[in-house]
Amino acid sequence: MRDIELAAIEGGTLIRRVGHARETVEVAPFEIGVFAVTEEELAELLGVLSRHPRRPAVEVSWQRAVRWCNAASEWEGLDPAYRIDGDEVRWDGTADGYRLPTETEWEYACRAGSPAAQYGPLAEVAYTAADGLRAPADVGGRHPNLHGLFDTLGNVWEWCWDPFDPEDPGAGRVFRGGGFTDGPLNVRADVRRGARASAAFDDVGFRAARGPGPAPEGRGRRR
Repeated sequence: MRDIELAAIEGGTLIRRVGHARETVEVAPFEIGVFAVTEEELAELLGVLSRHPRRPAVEVSWQRAVRWCNAASEWEGLDPAYRIDGDEVRWDGTADGYRLPTETEWEYACRAGSPAAQYGPLAEVAYTAADGLRAPADVGGRHPNLHGLFDTLGNVWEWCWDPFDPEDPGAGRVFRGGGFTDGPLNVRADVRRGARASAAFDDVGFRAARGPGPAPEGRGRRR
């Protein structure tokens, strides 16, 4: 498998929306994929069929995304980030392997310093409902943000590590960014949705990240 292309993201602060309030959080340096994980990359490690190698991989559950991250780590001789035991997934914050970004990391990387919820005109930076697509487009077809990341808005939603609602384990895991069937109100850096960790959709994929750090809630239970 070819090397996964990562962008180094410097640490800083993120002002994010929490309900009707806003809070400022510190973000440590980390790395994140320049592109969403593609069908080709998924197929090479998990042995599934790839009909459109450069399209972002979709119909991928949070569970499968976590397993892909561990497989990519093992392929490159890195320490897997996740310890999977039955229904529980633990994040080893000391591991140097691939993992899903936290929700905070994802939004910080997506905004790339922009206070706006969209870092550029959507027609230039994102594939949305306005394009009339029936499936995701190949990665990298629109302009990147200032971090050099493509398609963080639009094309496909992207799984993050975090639970959708920390107070409700049954609410599943969060995904961000909007997809190719969504309009401007959903293709924003501050919009979040969630689903069971076992669920898979034709407009939800994921982006790999690397970098140490404790998991916000310590563990994740598959739903």
